[in-house]
Amino acid sequence: MKPSKALQLHRDEIRRLVQQHRASNPRVFGSVLHGRDTEQSDLDILVDPIPGTTLFDLGGLQVALQELLGVSVDLLTPGDLPRRSRELVLREAMPV
Repeated sequence: MKPSKALQLHRDEIRRLVQQHRASNPRVFGSVLHGRDTEQSDLDILVDPIPGTTLFDLGGLQVALQELLGVSVDLLTPGDLPRRSRELVLREAMPV
């Protein structure tokens, strides 16, 4: 399944999982945002950690999203983005 289709089918569940794993503001960027995803693409999701969020929370979220969606998920926070592309990604990313 294309990640864009998985996203379309599970938006509410994605938002619920993000909240359960101590993060907020889930956004999509990359190939799905630009309509260029394929069956082999991953789903690029950007989240904001809340105070106290750990790497275990984020790792658990990534696993939970992959299990729900059946596609590979690249989960990042704004601080994980490379400096040279951070502003562009933050400007373009669209809410889940």
